[in-house]
Amino acid sequence: MSFSSQSRVWVYQADRPLSENEAAQMQAMLDRFCAEWTAHNHQLKAKAEIRYQHFIVLMVDESQANATGCSIDKSVHFLQAIEEKFQVKLFDRMLFAYKEDDKVEVVSREQFEDLIRRGAIHAQSTVFNNLVTTKEELDGNWEVPLEKSWHKGFFQVA
Repeated sequence: MSFSSQSRVWVYQADRPLSENEAAQMQAMLDRFCAEWTAHNHQLKAKAEIRYQHFIVLMVDESQANATGCSIDKSVHFLQAIEEKFQVKLFDRMLFAYKEDDKVEVVSREQFEDLIRRGAIHAQSTVFNNLVTTKEELDGNWEVPLEKSWHKGFFQVA
């Protein structure tokens, strides 16, 4: 199933890596949710995937039906249920993710700032921009060097 580059995207970042078993169980739940997800009784063209054992990417191609406030609320409640079932945080926006040797690390804002100060994270370090809102942005601006991300506005980077 192909999705438009303008499909809406939501990225949820886990506070810890998911085990293979957790990711498989979550993916099955996400697949069921997307297959049943509606907006005003119209089936949404939706999919979800887990990336790097840390991120849930939820996507809706609105060429078939638009995601509405109520349908978005359904997705949030569903993800809150996943949080509870798997004892994982998905809504903590004060956690920052970056790549180190092709491994995703998630740290607090204070830890992120300290890593920058010590030079462990620098302008070329890959960070995750979970604020992307379309498939096009996800494909081109989700994994970016720190110097090209929104992060640079909050942290002094060498």
